[in-house]
Amino acid sequence: MSRLIVIPARLGSTRLKEKPLREIAGKPLIRWVVENLKRTGYPLLLATDSERIKEVVEDLCEVVLTPSELPSGSDRVLYAVKDLGVEYVINYQGDEPFAYKEDIDKLFKALEEGDKVATLACKDPEAYDRPQDVKVVLDKEGYALYFSRSPIPYFRKENKNYPLKHVGIYAYRKETLVKFGSLPKGELEETESLEQLRLLENGIKIRVILTDNFYHGVDTEEDIKIVERKLRGD
Repeated sequence: MSRLIVIPARLGSTRLKEKPLREIAGKPLIRWVVENLKRTGYPLLLATDSERIKEVVEDLCEVVLTPSELPSGSDRVLYAVKDLGVEYVINYQGDEPFAYKEDIDKLFKALEEGDKVATLACKDPEAYDRPQDVKVVLDKEGYALYFSRSPIPYFRKENKNYPLKHVGIYAYRKETLVKFGSLPKGELEETESLEQLRLLENGIKIRVILTDNFYHGVDTEEDIKIVERKLRGD
């Protein structure tokens, strides 16, 4: 098995209590994530610290129980795959209910072509002032310069390419994921509470692939309403 999608899901979320189990349009959030990912045809593994989360999805995919104290989703993914003979791993965060095969294909292709890490971003002007939506700015080759919860870049003049909302999905070469897990949490990572900054702080480049598909992670009650309307087709 060279490709694997791992979904990290922690019960004790800080901003939205028991977020993976919150019901959205008639079913728990984490079940939406797994069901939509199954339609891509890629092998799936759920990594969670909760028996309750396991019970919700164990009929859909394999589940690995992990310690609660792991510091990030990518650390949880590493715990689940460290002994598996897999070459490319996607960390598909458990609060991203929308999934598109064409975007996952592009992430795996980026790894096969030599990138160590790849992720997604989309145009979303409404995300600019929302701290729960992470923004990203790119260099001329399409690699991330910085991610922030703050509005970036600052618009002294209009720029048709920005703002870009980061989508919480990371594709790793296995060896890069192992290196990520060996690094201490960085100062910027701690400051912004963004695990991808650990990579940038240590000189590991992140390829950013732009998508026109709709993504909206769930962090707040407002997000639940937005996602529910989309899932219901309203």
